[in-house]
Amino acid sequence: MFERFTRGARATVKGAVAQAERAGADSVTEEHLLLALMEQEGGRAAFAVTALGLHDRRASLDAAFAEARRRGGLTRADTDALAGIGIDLGAIVSRVEGAHGEGALDADRRGRRWWWSGHRPFTPGAKTVLENALRVALGRGDRFIGEEHLLLALTAKPGVVADVLAEHGATCTAVQRALYGSVADGGDGSDGEGDAGRGHAQAG
Repeated sequence: MFERFTRGARATVKGAVAQAERAGADSVTEEHLLLALMEQEGGRAAFAVTALGLHDRRASLDAAFAEARRRGGLTRADTDALAGIGIDLGAIVSRVEGAHGEGALDADRRGRRWWWSGHRPFTPGAKTVLENALRVALGRGDRFIGEEHLLLALTAKPGVVADVLAEHGATCTAVQRALYGSVADGGDGSDGEGDAGRGHAQAG
């Protein structure tokens, strides 16, 4: 699969590993993929990220991800569902942190298994994003996997990253429109640009 990745997509994957290293994280997550993607320049995905105002709201994104990590990686929907059955997750987090320190529920702070192997593994969620990027590319008829496919895969996979992006106006539909100008039948973002858009991405 990786032989289909453009230079920009490969740089994003490598950048995600660097993001995990800088954060001292146990593994490479979807969040790291997004943050690495936001650091790329010159491609279609970079244009979409800028057009959607994500760069200008980086501090807000970071705060939202930090809050999600405090919740143990649970999404807003998970939190609401627990609240619906009378479980106050915020109160639980506060009690656990009071006893064990801030960030005690952050699963990525535990284990440090990468010390034994010499490298940080990708989480199942991050691997799914990479696999879904291939599906997005195939759905558009593209013969390559670019940063734009990674961005769409991140918005389409249910979870914290998609939730945070949606809270900041970057839903899957919004990203498709920013990337391709319209949303075609089947939701793959194709708008008939075809070869012109694909050639641009391959050049990156």
